[in-house]
Amino acid sequence: MEAAGADADADVGPGAGAMLWSIQEALDRQTLQIGASACGATAVVDVLKALGQPVAPEEADHCVQTRLRRNESPLPDYLLSRSEAGATHAQLIAGAELASEGKVAGRFFHLHPRRRIKLVPWLAGWIRKGAVPVATMNMQLAVPEGEEVPDAWHHQLIFGVAPNAVFMTNPLDVESEGDVHQRLCSESVLLIRREDVLQRLTPDCCLSSLAEGEAGPRWKALDVEGQVRQMALEEEQQQDQPKLAHIVIPAAYSSGVTLFALRDSDLGRELLSAPELPLL
Repeated sequence: MEAAGADADADVGPGAGAMLWSIQEALDRQTLQIGASACGATAVVDVLKALGQPVAPEEADHCVQTRLRRNESPLPDYLLSRSEAGATHAQLIAGAELASEGKVAGRFFHLHPRRRIKLVPWLAGWIRKGAVPVATMNMQLAVPEGEEVPDAWHHQLIFGVAPNAVFMTNPLDVESEGDVHQRLCSESVLLIRREDVLQRLTPDCCLSSLAEGEAGPRWKALDVEGQVRQMALEEEQQQDQPKLAHIVIPAAYSSGVTLFALRDSDLGRELLSAPELPLL
């Protein structure tokens, strides 16, 4: 087998599939979402299971430190909570290491900006060696025609790949390589639905906090305050013209793939020393 990181551009042939679990094994072994915003912790449960280091879901969630949406907060604080709800790849790596008492290590590979990589062959190379991949994806991209835009990013364990197919858990799913790659190559932004903004927009709302202070420079760069004011203006004017369906806010997450392996193994050492994927 070729070195997993050595030829990211290799073509995928008919025998290029690689599976950690069969579909039946994935059905039997996968963990379904263990709590609100806890897709990251759910993926960590299955990573540790696949690497022979099982832990209770509550322990994984505690170690990952899943953040929740503050649904009852005023709009500015609600938006801040939305930008970081769930977990980042760094939390997944730290959580897996803590829950496994240091036995499991993770390495994140950025896929944005776009990298010189063919996703399925690259994943197949690592999976054949025994690494366990977790995708961190912006699910608001590559939305099937006619379907509603999802309202969150998502972490999913990848239990196998085949030519033009990626198999994932929570939920058990097979997606095209192109759709998965598009979701894995996203700016760190999140769309917030119009109704989620307007129902929290009160007359005494201090929107200026979105452009300064705690919110940070990316909130100002995206002019989140201006987007909210535009939505409010559209409601006041009640005109028959297209209205903003979403506002765009910064997201704490980075899109890409985290690979996990046992730290004290040849694979673990190879993984931790592997170079970043080259930019396109």
